[in-house]
Amino acid sequence: AERTSSSTLTLLSCRLHSPCYFLLRRLSSPLFITFWEEISVMDERNTPMRTYQVCNVMEANQNNWLRTRHISREGAQRVYIEIKFTLRDCNSLPGVPGTCKETFNMYYYESNNANLWFIKESQYVKIDTIAADESFTQVDVGDRVMKLNTEVRDISNLSKKGFYLAFQDLGACIALVSVRVFYKKCPLTVLNLAQFPDTITGGDTALVEVHGMCVNASEEFEAPKMYCSADGGWLVPIGRCVCKPGFEENKDVCQPCRPGTYKASATDAYCTKCPPHSSSPQEQAEECVCEKGFHRAETDPRSMACTRPPSAPENPISTVNETCVTLEWSPPRDTGGRGDITYSLHCRKCSGDGRKCTPCGSSVHFVPRQFGLLSASVLVTDLQPDSNYSFTVESQNGVSDLSPTPRGTVVINVTTSQTVSVVLKERRSKDSVTLAWQGPERPNGAIVEYEVIYYEKNQREQNYTVLKTRSNMMTVDGLKPGTTYVFRVRARTDGGYGSYGGEIELETSHEGKEVKNKHFADIWYVRLVFIQRIFITSLFPFLHLSTHPVKLPGSRTYIHPHTYEDPNQAVRDFAKEIDASNIRIERVIGAGEFGEVCSGRLRVQGKREIYVAIKSLKAGYSDKQRRDFLSEASIMGQFDHPNIIRLEGVVTRCKPVMIITEFMENGSLDTFLKKHDGQFTVIQLVGMLRGIASGMKYLSDMSYVHRDLAARNILVNSNLVCKVSDFGLSRVLEDDPEAAYTTRGGKIPIRWTAPEAIAYRKFTSASDVWSYGIVMWEVISYGERPYWEMSNQDVIKAIDEGYRLPAPMDCPVVLHQLMLDCWEKGRSDRPKFGQIVTILDKLIRNPASLRELANSSAWSDPSTPEFSVNTVDEWLEAIKMGQYKENFSSAGYVSLDSVLYISVRYRWLVTHPS
Repeated sequence: AERTSSSTLTLLSCRLHSPCYFLLRRLSSPLFITFWEEISVMDERNTPMRTYQVCNVMEANQNNWLRTRHISREGAQRVYIEIKFTLRDCNSLPGVPGTCKETFNMYYYESNNANLWFIKESQYVKIDTIAADESFTQVDVGDRVMKLNTEVRDISNLSKKGFYLAFQDLGACIALVSVRVFYKKCPLTVLNLAQFPDTITGGDTALVEVHGMCVNASEEFEAPKMYCSADGGWLVPIGRCVCKPGFEENKDVCQPCRPGTYKASATDAYCTKCPPHSSSPQEQAEECVCEKGFHRAETDPRSMACTRPPSAPENPISTVNETCVTLEWSPPRDTGGRGDITYSLHCRKCSGDGRKCTPCGSSVHFVPRQFGLLSASVLVTDLQPDSNYSFTVESQNGVSDLSPTPRGTVVINVTTSQTVSVVLKERRSKDSVTLAWQGPERPNGAIVEYEVIYYEKNQREQNYTVLKTRSNMMTVDGLKPGTTYVFRVRARTDGGYGSYGGEIELETSHEGKEVKNKHFADIWYVRLVFIQRIFITSLFPFLHLSTHPVKLPGSRTYIHPHTYEDPNQAVRDFAKEIDASNIRIERVIGAGEFGEVCSGRLRVQGKREIYVAIKSLKAGYSDKQRRDFLSEASIMGQFDHPNIIRLEGVVTRCKPVMIITEFMENGSLDTFLKKHDGQFTVIQLVGMLRGIASGMKYLSDMSYVHRDLAARNILVNSNLVCKVSDFGLSRVLEDDPEAAYTTRGGKIPIRWTAPEAIAYRKFTSASDVWSYGIVMWEVISYGERPYWEMSNQDVIKAIDEGYRLPAPMDCPVVLHQLMLDCWEKGRSDRPKFGQIVTILDKLIRNPASLRELANSSAWSDPSTPEFSVNTVDEWLEAIKMGQYKENFSSAGYVSLDSVLYISVRYRWLVTHPS
């Protein structure tokens, strides 16, 4: 076998003078008498070459055979035969009979036997009759001009070890110069770190699935495979290999990470520099080793810097409130490089001199908790009064347990409060009482002030008063005569409040019972003013904000990607970037100018996999092709409507570049309608048209002009929901066989385009309405070709002369009239998409209006009155299907809108009422 320069062809044989061909001599059977001769001639370069010639044109009934030796097919199912030959023009041969031929036949016989001498003529299978493109004359021979013809034929579906080729002459003057037999194969290649071997192509147009082997230090991420096409090209790469930890990809080879870098996971693309406080002295590092004194927790990602335990908390503060204490501190100055700082407290109760301390035990409680605190404060309750406590606050983080060094701590010493002894002075009047008290014996710091609280007996919850003084005595005025009051006193030091002393009950004298309680009035006045100020202050911000007008968002407007100086920015603004690892390609469903279209699944975080359509950009693209390819995503990404195809996202950061959209199970509308010709009710067809009109209204409201609205560009999902698609106008129109050149060089789909758009390239929403009228005609006719076999020029002329498409078979009059309204010559005379949606809604709610057919002379009973419906039950009664109310209700069709999207699979509702 010899590989050619294209690396896709393999020779099975050589020139005729090679030993792999041999000459059939005269045989006893008259069927195989041959006059082929092996002759040396000069080619166009005057180089001698060997040929096989025959020229027995003077005798009738010629049957001359030339056969090769056995040719091994070497596993190929399809082989090609290239023959080069010259042929004499019969007219240039004077006196030859009418049996002279200018053609010869080529045959083959497939066999496992490589040593057959004789093969019956009837056993051969004819490949073709070969004719010359150029023949030569006697003058040509004199001038030594060789007019060489080259023809290529193929044999498919070979299955035996080899075959024989044979050439039959029936009376021509020919010379065989060379015969080359070869097959095609997809060459050995490496793609996505997977090696695919030389692969012989399949028979006919079948694709051969080939599984790749991961190269050197790589491993399978998803089983790599490709398809070898019939012409020797690789198609549709699926799956990939990834470099193992410690290796990175470089030109389809995995090379080890350099010292100072690492790669922890096979799914990481490249080796990265070691994070701070770590290093990798050797090649092929899967992680970097932490420096001395630094650590990495088990749950830390390998990409995280090595860290160390935090320093001690700072600025401890304690606030005592009777037998409770609030402890606060500042976070440590050095967090160790981490953000997961927590705090733990250890409590000890100490003797008066502080020499002996014991654990506090379970009687002391910490709010919110004692260990693993996230905030730098804690409330400690249920302490004993007149006691000394020592609290150790410890800061820690995720690597504290890995470090041998002591943890950072700070100690807070606290003395709980002592009670104040209250002594009653002798002076007591009808509206006042004088109190005196003795301060605590061992105050927790310097005494700042005393707090006196009093209230009428049995009314503590309703009315109490708090007074403060720096002195250890106080006269309380403004009391009611003949009333018993309860008094309590406590001290406040630098460390907080102490506990209240015991309650003392005192009764004022009974003289002057109608004394005005000015003191209480003053206090409540102050309280009222204070509350009023708080209310006004809290309300003010809202009053202030309300003086400014609120700006409501306006309606969205379409932004053309070409308005961006950087087209890539438009993609980033309107399309979500998807990680290619979340996409699984399953099968090829089509092909376009830029590459294959596949179906597959998209893995969405936190959700189930969804079916998607995947458009890929084939290799070797230019920058302009990439921009044009992604511009469609920039357009789709701006739309959000149930009747517009939804963009899931794009893949631009790796190859191949892809556009991911929702998957529409029933494909294009025109093909779907042809497949289900006559299977839908008029209401269902109107429902489809209503969905398309709703999507176009949305586009029109966004000031977007589609320019190529046609049934082939409407996609249908499993629920018969129609969605407008194909927003890459320049690309689509360039490839559309329905397009025709205009005077300005662009291509336009003539049969769907408004006259002003054809003549002056005036594309507007009104021209989209014209196209929508054609789509209506396509839907009602179940995908028939608009204007049938008329040429594009005839269509343009007919429209200009006022011709409009007639109503399709069984088309309601009102629908054809709506089509004619869409085809008004004046743009301003055509309805808007919003009006079209309203009209179709009315038709669906009023089924009787669809009874009269445009191509029928009569319909049911013309005296039947018009009526409208508002519910599903009324609608079923109107169309004489009231007996199926329960079926529709149990299936969930309880509103007229839901009836619009009844799928084909729900037709059993009316065909199987039981």
